[in-house]
Amino acid sequence: MDFCRKRYSLGKYGMILIRMGEVKLQIRSFQLSDCADVTLLMEKSLTEACFHDTMEAFARQLSCDSRLVLVAENDSKVVGIVIGTIDNEDGYCYRIAVDPAFRRMGVGKSMVHELQNRFEQRKVKRVLVPLDTHNELTAHLYQALGFGIQHFTKSFKKLSIVTGA
Repeated sequence: MDFCRKRYSLGKYGMILIRMGEVKLQIRSFQLSDCADVTLLMEKSLTEACFHDTMEAFARQLSCDSRLVLVAENDSKVVGIVIGTIDNEDGYCYRIAVDPAFRRMGVGKSMVHELQNRFEQRKVKRVLVPLDTHNELTAHLYQALGFGIQHFTKSFKKLSIVTGA
């Protein structure tokens, strides 16, 4: 599908509208009203083990910096989420989930691009992807976005959103 890179900033928090063919996406920060929809999306999109592992880290990230948790909407329906975090001056794309009906339409790429923009605004030194068994399936997405082997790390278990420290 042809990916149109026209972006329109809306508002103070980097809300973005993206058009991909007939699909219109709005990328924005997570809001408390998204909780039920995001939980259902992650239950549907992630394995049971991944969902369980992600929920605690998701809650911790929301409590410390919800602006790094982004959702993608299509016609007011949440179709994607990416959970980012900053730890020791490094930005991490911790977890991504996209509704199966919207995969391969640029939703994941759009969310990662916006997360990278937010990391850049905060002057993180590097952006990393934790490579656990759950993220191995998304490695191709990050590689398509230009992430190389140096951007993948297995030493993420010390992240504060994972340990709670």
